[in-house]
Amino acid sequence: MISHYQRYIPITNSKKDSLSLSLYIYIYIMRLLASLPTHHQPNSTIPFYSSMSKAKCNPTFQNNNATITSDTTSTSLSFNKSKLSWGRLKSQFEQCHSPKLGHKWMQYQGINHWEGLLDPLDDNLRWEILRYGQFVEAAYHSFDFDPSSPTYATCRFPKTSLLSRCGLKDSGYKITKNLRATCGIRLPKWINKMYELPRNQSSWIGYVAVCQDKEEIARLGRRDVVIALRGTSTCLEWLENLRATLTKLPNHMSKDYNVDDNNNSGGDNNSARAMVENGFLSLYVSKTATNPSLQDMIREEIARIIQSYGDEPLSLTITGHSLGAALAILGAYDITATLKNAPMVTVVSFGGPRVGNDVFRNQLEQSGTRILRIVNSDDVITRVPGFLVKNDDVASIGDVHVARLQSWFHKRVEDMQLVYADVGQELRLSSKESPYLKKGDFATCHDLKTYLRLVNGFVSSSCPYMNEVTEYQSEPLL
Repeated sequence: MISHYQRYIPITNSKKDSLSLSLYIYIYIMRLLASLPTHHQPNSTIPFYSSMSKAKCNPTFQNNNATITSDTTSTSLSFNKSKLSWGRLKSQFEQCHSPKLGHKWMQYQGINHWEGLLDPLDDNLRWEILRYGQFVEAAYHSFDFDPSSPTYATCRFPKTSLLSRCGLKDSGYKITKNLRATCGIRLPKWINKMYELPRNQSSWIGYVAVCQDKEEIARLGRRDVVIALRGTSTCLEWLENLRATLTKLPNHMSKDYNVDDNNNSGGDNNSARAMVENGFLSLYVSKTATNPSLQDMIREEIARIIQSYGDEPLSLTITGHSLGAALAILGAYDITATLKNAPMVTVVSFGGPRVGNDVFRNQLEQSGTRILRIVNSDDVITRVPGFLVKNDDVASIGDVHVARLQSWFHKRVEDMQLVYADVGQELRLSSKESPYLKKGDFATCHDLKTYLRLVNGFVSSSCPYMNEVTEYQSEPLL
């Protein structure tokens, strides 16, 4: 099953080829999704670790009866709504897990690239990662996944009650903007009629929330702004994900001011340009007559927030899972490139795919954007699309024949615009090494709930997971 997800197929420019390819991909995805297990795991016992405990690492992990159960729903995506109550979890461990960050807040936002905080994982940073993960969970829980519903692909809750209905009533944040993403792919009408498919070009994908509680602002050491983005949920979003070739950033986003697109004397300039995955960029910048692009909505709202709170300590944290992680990185790049007086921008991503090439990565680093990627080694999505090919790989190989083969391969994938680069700092976890999770399939390894469990129990690379747990039984959401 995993191999299917590695077959990223670009959409061609030919009208005839695009029509047949779109039909093939669409039918393929429908069959694939129908065979997937549930996406989220409700009613599960979630081990939560107290930093005050004296748990020791045991190389022979025992079964702690922390089980993952699942149910099924009537939606085509087999999505189960999250039932983790963060409010109850927060109150239970408030004394040991709700530190006052104060003047150290920049350190936990990555000003020093989280040096000394990732291995072993600092407990304060663990809390912050889990806290941002719950904002993403709220985005999933609020999305209407039922294609037969008249409100399909919209937010199920009003802004005023969304966080409270998702277990984040006491977060101290207030939602100020709903966000939508628009797909650039348009399937022929006859395909939609044949399969009676919902035709939703634009879908609710997340929200912007601003910390308003004075006590929480004091604890955090600044006013924090969160952009939370869900992962792939509609059929057209799946199709956008398959457009894996790199494409140049549009002029209104690009930082390549010194590159002349009209100068072809030096050959192909693609290697000197910041490039990103075609489908992700499409979801970020596409718009319709009635729906602005995700880019326009984020720019407008963040500019308004900067104008309102720019005279006080301010941070912007963009967090997302899967597709949302990719869009979070694009959003961070766009904000630092285009908005004056932008606050410190940090990305906390869960299970994100690759987004751009090495020039894109370098420009992100130079902009001051801090990116923390939470990666499950057993999650294939974090290893696609494209290839990671370093320029120094050939030089490190002694055999001339192998070196030539490496050089030829690098040139071919570069010509196909499939050479990607990982960005930011990485917190690497592993489902297989965790004693609290049953060995799962593709969907389980990629599930956001799995990521939160792994972060919750991770100690260090030399001692991956603690074997003494404090179990927390989740309660239903309203």
